[in-house]
Amino acid sequence: MVNYGNLYGPNFTFLGIAQCDLDDPTSFAGADVVIIGAPIDSGTSHRSGAKFGPQAIRGGDYLPHDASRPHLALRTDGLKDLKVVDAGDLMMPGGDLVASLAVLREATEKISRAGAIPVILGGDHSIASADVAGIANHRGHGKISMIHFDAHADTGEDQMGALVGHGTPMRRLIEDGYVRGDRFLQLGLRGYWPDAPTLAWMRDQGMRSYEMTEIHHRGLTAVLDESFATLTDGCDGVFLSVDIDVVDPGMAPGTGTPEPGGMTSRELLEAVRRICLELPVVGIDVVEVAPPFDSADITAILANRVVLEALSAIAKRRNGSTYSPTQNLLDR
Repeated sequence: MVNYGNLYGPNFTFLGIAQCDLDDPTSFAGADVVIIGAPIDSGTSHRSGAKFGPQAIRGGDYLPHDASRPHLALRTDGLKDLKVVDAGDLMMPGGDLVASLAVLREATEKISRAGAIPVILGGDHSIASADVAGIANHRGHGKISMIHFDAHADTGEDQMGALVGHGTPMRRLIEDGYVRGDRFLQLGLRGYWPDAPTLAWMRDQGMRSYEMTEIHHRGLTAVLDESFATLTDGCDGVFLSVDIDVVDPGMAPGTGTPEPGGMTSRELLEAVRRICLELPVVGIDVVEVAPPFDSADITAILANRVVLEALSAIAKRRNGSTYSPTQNLLDR
């Protein structure tokens, strides 16, 4: 199942955490979180390069890779307060997207059944059709809701005639019954796609999609408050999917389909923090980081911080202590 280590480049783990082997259950027994890389970009429709994303996200930090990151605001260390291990990259040959996604589906189901949260480093967004499916195979179809940050809806009926690609995964998840359409929320959409028939299909499924302009006018806090009530209604867990192109390309240029007018990096990190503090997150993916188009590694560093923010907030949620974003930092 696993390429023990990284598929492209040197073999190192996420910020120096312990390594595990998905073919050896004892190596991740008792883990709270298992990180895996999904280094594939054959589902892209524009610029390739996201297959190098897992390597860039793992290394996107200027501090020593010592498996420790104390969070300034939350007063937790997600890499120490949780047991977090890195299984390396899955073996995902670029010539067979369907077979590669099957490997990922099997991996996330295995991790979920072991009692851990899978954190998947992409890779293009086609991987969502598999990583969410694997968790749903364990937790039950329709039992996990989804919050999806993206510039694009990814609900196409097909992509240039193919049913699998980074423009179709959300449609596949809903059509195949893994996630309910009325428990599927999208934040940050903008631009010039999808077309009217696709939007009509989304409406018919009960999806809720927050276009970037709506978020701007209503405020991200109000949108998240509204979203959380939906996500926890009748579902046992939440999957968080972050396409890095939800952020404005001025702050995250290293992606395959950049779309101007997006969130700021601060808005995304604050949203991820709230989600993982307040909701029962059962899986996370961070996708579409394409290092060949990055500038000064700023996109890779942001994606790295998305993972760290999530881990820190999960640790805070589990220790049961309180947090107020308006409290004096030194009084927390």
